[in-house]
Amino acid sequence: MADAYSQGEKKYKIEFDREACIGAAACCAVAPEQWVMRQDGKPDLIYPEIGEDKLKENIEAAEVCPVRVIKIIDKKTGKVLAPQ
Repeated sequence: MADAYSQGEKKYKIEFDREACIGAAACCAVAPEQWVMRQDGKPDLIYPEIGEDKLKENIEAAEVCPVRVIKIIDKKTGKVLAPQ
């Protein structure tokens, strides 16, 4: 059953090192359905797995993160798609 955020097969996983995050909120700006700021000044990852339909915005979130604590990984191959 697909969730409300990403339809279809969840081909990608998102790894997020919240401890190393500095709270710049760039991820929240480019993918607000996926990332939400918390009271401690750091974002939370809402869905750790996504489908093709949400890949582009989450790759952008990984790329704009100033400390590179977000990784987008192809679950089938294990290849890190972002950041590059």
